[in-house]
Amino acid sequence: MQYALLIYENDAEAYPEGEAGAAWRDIIAAHEAFSEDLIQAGAMRGGAGLKPSPSATTVRVTESGRTLHDGPFAETREQLGGFYLIEAANLDDAIAWARKLPLAGPGSVEIRPVLEGTA
Repeated sequence: MQYALLIYENDAEAYPEGEAGAAWRDIIAAHEAFSEDLIQAGAMRGGAGLKPSPSATTVRVTESGRTLHDGPFAETREQLGGFYLIEAANLDDAIAWARKLPLAGPGSVEIRPVLEGTA
């Protein structure tokens, strides 16, 4: 079964120096190692890091129509920063991978099963 591992972190806290800083380089190296582990286990199906949340554009759908907003619509400190699409035998195996996933600071990894036949 496929699972999405969705990475949520606070942009400013995770990468205070932006993409030029040492923290950024360290977390990229950690993700490269994690990705290699997934590949070696035959579990990697896809994934990507995302640009910081201010680069997002949101289309909000309501009963009265659709509106366009700069940035993410969610009002939360943690923003979606990237994802992995993995193959795992069951939720317990997906959880084991999520526990190993590197984060730059405080944050969370949401584990979401993918609808079969859609990926």
